[in-house]
Amino acid sequence: MDGQDDDLVDVDPYDPGDGSLPVFRWTQAGRADLATRRQLRAMGLRPGGAEPVARIECRGGKRWAWLYRIDLAVPKLPMTLAKEAALDRAMAARQTCPGSCGRRHFHCLPLKTLGSCAECADGTPADPASYTTPPATQPLAA
Repeated sequence: MDGQDDDLVDVDPYDPGDGSLPVFRWTQAGRADLATRRQLRAMGLRPGGAEPVARIECRGGKRWAWLYRIDLAVPKLPMTLAKEAALDRAMAARQTCPGSCGRRHFHCLPLKTLGSCAECADGTPADPASYTTPPATQPLAA
């Protein structure tokens, strides 16, 4: 029995010892104590400043994600009215046509390539169900 204990090594799965993080392939990802950011979000959690402890890879390493320990995760911060307003302003900048129509679409516009919506750029008619009309400007009362 003395010789058998010499072969055993105490391994910490969170510290490979060489400064790198352990890498799991897609089929090896069934660990219940680790989760990606998206999985944490689905659980109502966030990493909370914790460093990733491993990496999961698929497609031969072309796609990968960090893995975080679930026991170190903290609850997500709630959405406030100020955050919601800031996100709406950011999306409005990406969805509103700077061209002549000024419509806010329900999708992001190709502003870098076309500079406006397709209707303003080349005359392709837009589906009326894909945008909202800009608010009408009312004249100031004298």
